[in-house]
Amino acid sequence: MALEKTELRKLQAFLRKSFDNDSLKVALNPRDTDSADVHLGERKIGTIQVDDEDGDRSFAFEMKIPVGREVLQDYLRKAFESEKLTIVPRAKKIDSVELNCGPDFLGVISADDPKGKSFTLQMAILDIDLDDF
Repeated sequence: MALEKTELRKLQAFLRKSFDNDSLKVALNPRDTDSADVHLGERKIGTIQVDDEDGDRSFAFEMKIPVGREVLQDYLRKAFESEKLTIVPRAKKIDSVELNCGPDFLGVISADDPKGKSFTLQMAILDIDLDDF
């Protein structure tokens, strides 16, 4: 089922609050109405896919991060202009880390290759997460 305008507005407000950045914009993908493009300023940084499986509506935000592990946190803080973003190790996992904004968990960042030269942020957004927006 296609993304609705109200959902796009709520997703944009949710991401702005989550990343502590009002420059984030969410716009319907003109080629695929089940997805949206996420922009930071003029640059597209990721996509949101809608998921209607199991009767529950949820959304998956995915962002490719073209840097190595040693500069991951600095890259994200600079990109989103927020010192609140922190990388937290995951217990018993060496190929991924958690991304937090202050005390709030945002998502998991996983290595795209064994050498850890690029990463992908994956963030699940439930329909109830959007209720306050």
